[in-house]
Amino acid sequence: MKVTVDLDLCEGHGQCEFAAPDVFEVTEDGSVDYVAEPPESERAAVVKAAAVCPVRAITLEQ
Repeated sequence: MKVTVDLDLCEGHGQCEFAAPDVFEVTEDGSVDYVAEPPESERAAVVKAAAVCPVRAITLEQ
């Protein structure tokens, strides 16, 4: 799975970090660092993170 975060859309709410803390991290300046190709073991958490993003900034590709 490939993860992409549209940093122009992202508002730094941090819901992704709550859902998948091993994949997403909201930095002090409000931007998001993330693992673009997380391990398969993180799939469920990443799918949840994309679903809870209030601005739909997270895109997942198989």
